[in-house]
Formats: sequence, structure tokens, C-alpha cells
Amino acid sequence: QVRLVESGGGLVQPGGSLRLSCAASGTIFTIMGWYRQAPEKQRELVATVSTNGSTNYLDSVKGRFTISRDNAKRTVYLQMNSLEPEDTAVYYCYVRSFSQRDYWGQGTQVTVSS
Repeated sequence: QVRLVESGGGLVQPGGSLRLSCAASGTIFTIMGWYRQAPEKQRELVATVSTNGSTNYLDSVKGRFTISRDNAKRTVYLQMNSLEPEDTAVYYCYVRSFSQRDYWGQGTQVTVSS
């Protein structure tokens, strides 16, 4: 069984910071990361981190967001700094198992507004 529990979303002013956490259970994951979906927009990959620590980022968040994982805790984090209104979206935790199965969290709302 795989369960993903997300936390850390909320309302923040432009320029502020949030840290998202996603605790996963059930197995070891080759890829852990975050997607986001804004109203009337397609879901897009924000950041991923692989088992060996390799990372990929959406161009618009490079230098502002940092993804990391704690394998012992089976948790992935997304530190979001210098947040902009354009970052407003529902953020979804994503993991892929060694058996190539994909799992999604329920989503957590991030709103960047004055």
C-alpha cells in the first residue's frame, strides 16, 4: 500500500516562503517530486528528485525552489522562496516506484497574494 500525505500549503504574500512536505509509505521510490495545476491551466512538473539525488526543475522556479528528499523518512520537500502570484496553484506530490507505478497526493493549495 502506498499513501502520500502532503502538508505545508497556505496563503503567503509575494516574496514570502513556504515549505511543502510529502510523506510517502509502502516502498522505495525512484522519483519523488511535485506538480502543480493552476485554475484553467494544465498540470505541470515543478521539480523532481531521483534516488541518487539528481534534480530537475521547471525553468520558472529555478533559483527560487529547492527540492530534497529524506529516504529514511520517505519524505520529499519543496522549499519555495521568493514566491510570486504566478506560483498560485494546487501542488500535488508525485512518486514513482521501482515497479514503475505512479502515485499522486490529494493536492495542497498554495496561494500567493497580498
